[in-house]
Amino acid sequence: MKTLSSILLALLMGCFLASCDSDGTSADSSKPKARGSIGEIILVIDSVKWAGPVGDQLKEIFESDIPGLVRSEAKFKVNTVDPREMTRVLKMSTNLIYVTTFDDKGSASQVINAQFSKESKEKAMNDPSIYSLRIEDEYAIGQEVLYLFGNTEEQLVENLKKNGDRLQNLFEVRERGRLEKILLARKNSAATVASRENLEIEINVPASYQIAKSEDDFLWVRQITPSANRADISLFFYETDYTSEEQTFPANILALRDSITKQHIFGDPEDPTSYVVAEKQIPPAFRNMTINGNFTTEMRGSWKTNNVSMGGSYLGYLMVDQKKGKLYYIEGFVFYPNEVHRDALREIETILLNTNVSWKDDQGT
Repeated sequence: MKTLSSILLALLMGCFLASCDSDGTSADSSKPKARGSIGEIILVIDSVKWAGPVGDQLKEIFESDIPGLVRSEAKFKVNTVDPREMTRVLKMSTNLIYVTTFDDKGSASQVINAQFSKESKEKAMNDPSIYSLRIEDEYAIGQEVLYLFGNTEEQLVENLKKNGDRLQNLFEVRERGRLEKILLARKNSAATVASRENLEIEINVPASYQIAKSEDDFLWVRQITPSANRADISLFFYETDYTSEEQTFPANILALRDSITKQHIFGDPEDPTSYVVAEKQIPPAFRNMTINGNFTTEMRGSWKTNNVSMGGSYLGYLMVDQKKGKLYYIEGFVFYPNEVHRDALREIETILLNTNVSWKDDQGT
């Protein structure tokens, strides 16, 4: 690892997660490309620290469960590495997080601490709110390197508690961006046209998805090549009039969701009485947000067919466009028995968040 002494004095005070973004224009083209799967984080930390309060807080941030699932699945795949065992290959990882405290005299943490200058440590000592340093492309192109530090474990834990959502969001947004470049390199133009004509919105779905059902106010597209290494993913988009704020209440969103799937989403093509419903034994998780100026409610949960022959997980968004007087429900659901759904749900999230419900016909193509 190159020494941080020459750059920490300039960056330490202002290089927090909200403000230390790089546009990549100064990237060294001689560096190799970063390596790592989507959602994977290499966490460089002393094993004793990982097993203690600092580790507990990091697990809460990066290994907390995805809400709404039948079984436990962590938000990220975290691999811990002893600082003394870092190799050149590991340093090429896409997402690297180094964690230390300056009072730790253990040999593992000292490997990280040695990268900080005396002046840098003094600045951190005088301002306990300084806890992070973000550097892009430090060892490889397309890399995110994050240093998390504190004078003491208690101080670092406190800052992690205060900034946990921000840290989690940093990597969630970053991984969606990486995945978007892969997924949407080639798009299904027929699905985009159908969304404009049937729902007056604009969707962007990968070319590998095909239209399963298209009619007024409704569109269903499906990834038709599921395999042992590829989940069966369906996406659907629905439009109706927005008439009351009550439509955005959680119970009413769930009822709307079930009414859509009962009418449009069959569980078994050979059984016309089979349809998809939300699993009620595990309540879905709701979260309100604003997307492109539109009030949005995210819903994460589990689904099954009414005859309980199939099941899986889903992620949906209820969006209100008050200017158009329309309410949209868009969702992706996964069928992938006995496999992890995290990657499929991140794919769904990436695609759905590229939906423009405020699209207008005069925007053209």
